[in-house]
Amino acid sequence: MSEGIRNLEPKQVWRYFYDFTQIPRPTGHMEEITNYVMEVGDHLGLETIQDAVGNVLIRKPATPGMENRKTVTLQAHLDMVPQKNASVNHDFLSDPIDAYIDGDWVKARGTTLGADNGIGASFALAALSDNTIKHGPLEALFTINEEEGMDGAFGLKPRFLQGDILLNCDSEEEGQLFVGCAGGADVDVTFQYKDDTYIPEGDIAVKITLSGLKGGHSGVDIHLGRGNANKLIFRFLKEAVCDYGARLASVQGGDLHNAIPREAVAVITIPGDNAEALWELVSDYQDLFREEYKGIEEGITFVAEPADLPQTLIPEEIQDDLINAIEGCQNGVISMLHDFPGTVESSTNLSVVRTSPGLIEIQMLVRSSSESRKDAVCSSLESIFSLAGGKVEIGNGYNGWQPNINSPILHLMKDVYQNLFGKEPAVKVMHAGLECGIIQGIYPDMDMVSIGPDLQHPHSPDERVSISSVARTWEFIKNVLENIGQK
Repeated sequence: MSEGIRNLEPKQVWRYFYDFTQIPRPTGHMEEITNYVMEVGDHLGLETIQDAVGNVLIRKPATPGMENRKTVTLQAHLDMVPQKNASVNHDFLSDPIDAYIDGDWVKARGTTLGADNGIGASFALAALSDNTIKHGPLEALFTINEEEGMDGAFGLKPRFLQGDILLNCDSEEEGQLFVGCAGGADVDVTFQYKDDTYIPEGDIAVKITLSGLKGGHSGVDIHLGRGNANKLIFRFLKEAVCDYGARLASVQGGDLHNAIPREAVAVITIPGDNAEALWELVSDYQDLFREEYKGIEEGITFVAEPADLPQTLIPEEIQDDLINAIEGCQNGVISMLHDFPGTVESSTNLSVVRTSPGLIEIQMLVRSSSESRKDAVCSSLESIFSLAGGKVEIGNGYNGWQPNINSPILHLMKDVYQNLFGKEPAVKVMHAGLECGIIQGIYPDMDMVSIGPDLQHPHSPDERVSISSVARTWEFIKNVLENIGQK
């Protein structure tokens, strides 16, 4: 039973996380969860403010005698990525997350768990409610709609926050102190056309389904080499069109710009005489994909089944241009950082491809720690899709968070971690987009570090968070708050 999560240690953290699992909070639907956080602040008798865009700020006075310490802002976002397995009947707008305990992990049945970033928000609420912690002036910022557009961070105004130090609680590796992150931009492409109503006599319709991929977070998981359902199905479609007389009627792959697409479905027509050969081709591609992704993807399924004949097709010229552009566009890791070995600098995620009558829509997310590299990757994508006849729009850009290895809070946190756990934490830059870069632009003098417990496979139904790691991270946060010195 998910209620058992409330009894995990530390109870101060897990009781709030359990409440988070019970409140629907996909990006764009923030009212219920912001009301909950404000009610917690009011119940604790603390100053609680909501700004014009919906962010919530709760302030807690310093422990007596520590009023002259630096002010700390704990920060986390309130929204979660709504991803589920195709076989799961779940409405993210109304249903609670079915979370459960599995050994040292808290997981969800068939959906994302929402530990990204519900566990970070739970740390912040626990710090506000725990009066045994000695600390200087403390505030907690709960931002909205981070996963789609970072609306909350972009909506912050100067002087809303009072903190000298920002502890972002949105990273996902215990023992790692993150001091920088990638920026990003959306690349959206549309093709508009008049449907082709001619379907040759004797053609049949086939539904092609690719499923069973792991997907995952398009930032922190992009280096793992997982399959992108959109890239893989279009690789097949190119051969089906060129060698088997296939015509594309519709395609749907992926549904979120920041999640690696796990599934894709296409409906095609082919001459009836080619049906048996196409079935063999699908089987061959399933074997091929499984071999190419051996050790990375264990559950790839690629199948064909008869379908009702569609009323229209995508015009042949548009279809060919679309297939060639998607085959040719960059996807996955593009460059690595030299100063932080093993860290991705630039990447692209071909997130969404979907068709509707007269319209094709494509969404890509470009990430980079380098503004110039980000612009260059966006430009390359714009070039290939413009050549294919698509309308390209680049927007929702945000800057990365530039590392400061001389940060005073970084050095303090390294010492605290060493004293607590007997080993030195790693200092890293994250390829995912954190809100720190945007906040840094508004509050350039704020000293920042991002931390978090072990959290695996965010943005996918395999998401899970380590119970023991949450406990250790909580001890770390408490000790950091107690050791931050005077201004």
